[in-house]
Amino acid sequence: MKEPLFGKTLNELIPIVKEAGLPAFTARQITEWLYRHRVSAIDDMTNLPKKAREGLKGKYSIGNAAPVSVMESSDGTKKYLFPAGENTYIESAYIPEKDRNTLCLSSQVGCKMGCHFCMTGMQGFQGNLTAGEILNQVISIPQANSITNLVYMGMGEPFDNTREVIKSIKILTSEWGFAMSPRRITVSTIGIIPGIKEFLDETDAHLALSLHTPFPDERIRLMPAERKYPLEEITKVIKSYDWGRQRRISFEYIMFRGINDTEAHINGLLKLLGGLRCRVNLIRFHSVPGIPYESSSDDTIRAFRDKLTARGLITTIRASRGEDIMAACGMLSTLKQGAGGREMTERLSD
Repeated sequence: MKEPLFGKTLNELIPIVKEAGLPAFTARQITEWLYRHRVSAIDDMTNLPKKAREGLKGKYSIGNAAPVSVMESSDGTKKYLFPAGENTYIESAYIPEKDRNTLCLSSQVGCKMGCHFCMTGMQGFQGNLTAGEILNQVISIPQANSITNLVYMGMGEPFDNTREVIKSIKILTSEWGFAMSPRRITVSTIGIIPGIKEFLDETDAHLALSLHTPFPDERIRLMPAERKYPLEEITKVIKSYDWGRQRRISFEYIMFRGINDTEAHINGLLKLLGGLRCRVNLIRFHSVPGIPYESSSDDTIRAFRDKLTARGLITTIRASRGEDIMAACGMLSTLKQGAGGREMTERLSD
């Protein structure tokens, strides 16, 4: 199997072109073809000599893959399914809005974090994506040229795959790569502390922490990773960094009826996040088969937001998107991999 060029950095391409007997500047030419022109074949790199292209083709390919299916919501959200190995798949969600078009990226096939409300976690962990496989989601959908924002909030825990995630961000933001502003990129994590530190030290992208409750004993029941990475230690690390105007920290808070939507939780959030320049995003829970939780009512969510905002903690309610196309992360890929997957693929392809 040929090694893909897509997903390699400029520094990784330099020894490749030298081994092929090409001048070092050829590496930058290749990055332009890969990330600016987004070619699908080495032969399309027309400013490389034909002999050089033939030499590269012997060992390398571009390495991109198209989605195998798509589902479209009545609200315009589109969910794409990509192959990720034998009978394994990942999902990306394209979310169009008035002032932005966001693509939600996956970083792993499945997930090992075991959050009790997450469909992806029910798949178990099946592998990490490479930087090229992460970025393939960006360029291989029909709306590739319309994307304004990227969020690593799809399948997987980004900081369980830290090096490839950071590598993909560097390709996105480097002038030889996609030349995208890091302020257009957000990475979401359950709180893996070494990954958070590495990410904050090496990139200028935004960070989002999956919080869901300010109380560690409750968080353990929702998110077993709390045992290894306690909320107290996570917030201590976050507060040690400077959160100015160039980089944003936000906290994701899924609203579960009767579990994390009380006055005590409001007070707990204010105590936990006091003094930190941040935002809390309240999220309605999308029902997941086999998971017993329910979303808080709209009235409860609005009251929760208003009370936090009134006491100085900026809080917003994230609009629900794509609920009619299995919006929760992992639902489409789980169905494809399990019983009935063939029928689903045939229906999506009609």
